[in-house]
Amino acid sequence: MKTGGRRRVWPILVAGLAVVLLAIGLAVLKPWLLFVDVRVDEQIPTVAASAETAKPSPSASPGAPSPPAAAPARPAPAGPVQVAVGSLISHEHTTSGTVRILRQPNGDHLLTLENLDTSNGPDVHVWLSAADVVEGTGGWFVAGGADHFDLGLIKGNQGNQVYAIPAGVDLKKYKSVDLWCVQFSVSFGAAQLTF
Repeated sequence: MKTGGRRRVWPILVAGLAVVLLAIGLAVLKPWLLFVDVRVDEQIPTVAASAETAKPSPSASPGAPSPPAAAPARPAPAGPVQVAVGSLISHEHTTSGTVRILRQPNGDHLLTLENLDTSNGPDVHVWLSAADVVEGTGGWFVAGGADHFDLGLIKGNQGNQVYAIPAGVDLKKYKSVDLWCVQFSVSFGAAQLTF
């Protein structure tokens, strides 16, 4: 009689363990996020000029002959200036959109994600990365091995978003922007920056 009782306990233990493992798996993997879109449409600042056109005209050095018809000095732009731009490519998830780094008139920098479309996922962050973007599966893990600056969790997987870049971040160090899933150490998508 005791053996029959043990035989009934094993299926209950196995079923209980399966339920616990399933609950843990769902909590960690969050597969439902792949089917839920979060759209964020923040106001993207209108770009006044690119960084190249916003540079002041060089002044003539003392004693040098003046040019025949000197162009008037360009006034400082009234709005944000585009410092860098890039197009997002797909890595582990289909991803598209435009990334821009803007310099505000007060010197602050912003990163914008425009017309973003990617999968939702757990723990996806916006990174400035020192790595070059590599297309295909070979690029899925590149940003994880490079210096990066984390701008925080992605606000949504679709739409237009603005992220403040803290003062003191050396933008010359970073070649790309990566949508990095910290939990699984993989890139959803990335954009090579053109300065």
